Amino acid sequence: MTKRFYKNAAVLGVDGVFAVTLDDRPIKTPAGNPMHMPTRALAEAVAGEWNAQGDEVDPKSMPLMQLCGTAIDRVPDVRDGLIEGILRYADTDLLCHRAASPADLAARQEEVWQPLLDWAKDAYGANLKSVEGVIPIAQDPHAGDGFAAAMADMDNWQLTAVAEMVGISGSIVIGFALYAGRLDAETAFNACQVDEDHQIALWGEDFEATQRRANVRAELLNAARFLELLGD
Repeated sequence: MTKRFYKNAAVLGVDGVFAVTLDDRPIKTPAGNPMHMPTRALAEAVAGEWNAQGDEVDPKSMPLMQLCGTAIDRVPDVRDGLIEGILRYADTDLLCHRAASPADLAARQEEVWQPLLDWAKDAYGANLKSVEGVIPIAQDPHAGDGFAAAMADMDNWQLTAVAEMVGISGSIVIGFALYAGRLDAETAFNACQVDEDHQIALWGEDFEATQRRANVRAELLNAARFLELLGD
């Protein structure tokens, strides 16, 4: 953290590109690139993060700004590899790995997860099979083709959001369900926490587990908000 060195953050818009200024000086990314954002809504939200800082500036408390930096500094250089990494989740998707027992957990997984797999098949042609246990199974080699086509059409900002949502949830299906508006962020969080919810119901929740869940929820909601702000 560093001492706050500015009084006010504001938004500057020129020719459809938006920047955040600190006392009239535009901010840059960690790599030194201009932080030009595609929507005023996103820029205003980032300015809000800067204005919310106290006597010290903590970049970790500015998740939207961090995602902007990722979209500008990193994604353009690793775009193809990032898409490949996202597609690998189709082979190990959380929703495809079911419990054999107890019966109530297996039933809850079926209730929450199967409609999402059915939706992914209809929306993206993703014919993903489920299996009992955690050992990956051989999926249809073309199961990810629809996801790949969708990502090819995304800009770097959208791809940044999708990569975050897939990685946080552990599911390409949940990530794309958020992207497509099939799920909202809270429902997506609940969907990726089915197993954890069952364990908590059985044994209770300790401090570390509570903190992990809070972090996952916050990260998923931030990524979903970032995506939403791109469309405003």
